[in-house]
Amino acid sequence: MILTLKPKSTKKDIDLVCKKIKELGFKPHISQGKEVTIIGVIGPHAILKKDIFESMDAVAFITPISKPYKLVSREFKKNDTVVKVGNLQIGSRNIIVAAGPCSVETEELLVTTAKVIKNSGAKMIRGGAFKPRTSPYAFQGLGEKGLKYLYGIKKNLGLPVITEVMNVSQVGLVSRYADVIQIGARNMQNFDLLKKVGKIRKPVLLKRGLSATIEEFLMSAEYILSEGNYDVILCERGIRTFETATRFTLDLNAVPAIKKLSHLPVFVDPSHGVGVRDYVPAMCKAAVACGADGLMVEVHPHPEKAFSDGPQSLLPQQFDKMMSELKSVAKAVGRKI
Repeated sequence: MILTLKPKSTKKDIDLVCKKIKELGFKPHISQGKEVTIIGVIGPHAILKKDIFESMDAVAFITPISKPYKLVSREFKKNDTVVKVGNLQIGSRNIIVAAGPCSVETEELLVTTAKVIKNSGAKMIRGGAFKPRTSPYAFQGLGEKGLKYLYGIKKNLGLPVITEVMNVSQVGLVSRYADVIQIGARNMQNFDLLKKVGKIRKPVLLKRGLSATIEEFLMSAEYILSEGNYDVILCERGIRTFETATRFTLDLNAVPAIKKLSHLPVFVDPSHGVGVRDYVPAMCKAAVACGADGLMVEVHPHPEKAFSDGPQSLLPQQFDKMMSELKSVAKAVGRKI
């Protein structure tokens, strides 16, 4: 349930309410607006203690949360969450594009690609240092060496880094180099990993699982927020259906649906969603049109030689053309690239 405190409640008032919540065995989660503070009371059967909180002077009124996900829901927070990554604000008017190769292959290739994407207007670099692959014989990534290459891009070109963490043991290592930690589709329901990244104070980009419903997706995000990390970005990347013309079915319905149900910002990854280079620009435009806050796009100067996912990677000139065209779409929906 949500406790809405009276306007101009003091820090002492908030502390007293939080103390009572903890005494009753629940977790308090505070959301402070300009005029009103709300506190989520998280725990089994919290609503049964409603009378106790109603008797507290600082509490104006109480609202039950009907959704199984609590902190992620619009009921908990009416205003959109804006996740800050350096000087970037994800979830604001500006649409943020993160681009780069699927895998970090060599330092030279990464530097070349980073310069290209920055020139074209990308604000972040993406690239896998650890790669979850369907085949155990496929390229698995460069590990820490790849992380160091990515960090070099941040240091020298000013592009914040998004990169994936595969398991709990890697979280500390990846956190030292990355600005945003990515949880891949195959790990969406790795609850130990979700709880681990929930304990760190670094933004997390959570990708939707291959066959996950939107509710399951939001419940996974709830694991992260419940541990105290509110800087979560959701990412639609395609779901498995009967269709075989594309790698997955990019579910753009999910963007407005999530926006209605949740306050968290939403990215779209058309590269993995369709898996076909020729379709990626159209899906990027559609994602912007339907309300996405950001895009993840794979770019490679020599996709025919790429260690992974070459067929879905845009050539530099294709990416540049697409970024130019996206400006018109963004303007049409009141946004900026």
